[in-house]
Amino acid sequence: MIVFSVSHLIPITMKRRQFISAAALSVTAMSSFGFIRFDGEKYVGDCATTSDILGPFYRPGSPMRSNLHIPGEKGEKVELSGKILHQDCTTPYKNAKVELWHCDAEEVYDNSTADFRYRGTVMTDNEGNYAFQTILPVPYDAGGGLIRPAHFHLMVTADGYQSLVTQLYFKGDKNVDGDPWAARSTDRVLEVKKLADGSNKVIYNVGMAPTLAVETASLKKLVGQYQNEKDPEKTIELFDYENDLWIKNEVFGNKFSYRGNNIFESPNNPEGYKVFMKFEIATSENIKFSIGREGGDQNTFIKKS
Repeated sequence: MIVFSVSHLIPITMKRRQFISAAALSVTAMSSFGFIRFDGEKYVGDCATTSDILGPFYRPGSPMRSNLHIPGEKGEKVELSGKILHQDCTTPYKNAKVELWHCDAEEVYDNSTADFRYRGTVMTDNEGNYAFQTILPVPYDAGGGLIRPAHFHLMVTADGYQSLVTQLYFKGDKNVDGDPWAARSTDRVLEVKKLADGSNKVIYNVGMAPTLAVETASLKKLVGQYQNEKDPEKTIELFDYENDLWIKNEVFGNKFSYRGNNIFESPNNPEGYKVFMKFEIATSENIKFSIGREGGDQNTFIKKS
């Protein structure tokens, strides 16, 4: 059974392992990578960057800043930089929004303070370039015997394309092979280059790809409070953020993207773990949806009047 708890506030900061059990539904789907096709007029590159687990710790509204260093904090300095490209894999995307977040050297995410520690947002320049100055994150115990490898979280938002959520891992991290998401992400296990001044550099280019989007007016009909068909005490709140449907959680939410036929799917689940919502819409007031993992048990929620 999938249970969503939104009845309490989380602490200002917490180690992910202390919260992972509450995140029963992490936004996670893999996209294609590295093919070229002829569309009848020109060759089109399919270099769409693979997506990855969003996790429970995304926070919107991180400050516009590229320098995330905090005086006196532990951690190896690193610059993360690269280009955001259109779907042709060549043309730079100007003014794309790139959001970065990661844990600190003590395995802690800042989930609610006004400082937005190790969280920042930049817009790409005319050549599609982005860059952040920060520290290398560290692996952490996610519970259940799983050690998550060190990773950066990225969300890239660009008009005309589906928002991309992805994670970047690092070569030499012994925890990559045992992680169910990182092990499938060979194109996102990156080299950390040591520079002469003792700092580090990681380079990552992103190829955007369009997907089917739901009409804004239709999306707004789906937002609101829902209660479990069998247990009305269990509730879910759906909301609209940047034209995607989100399920509210303790930090912000889990994102679902429209896939057609009244079905919304979490964008990053590895095979066998896809989570989807399928809506039945009788009238604007009579709406319900089933939710669950592919091939698994389903829970049905009914919109509260």
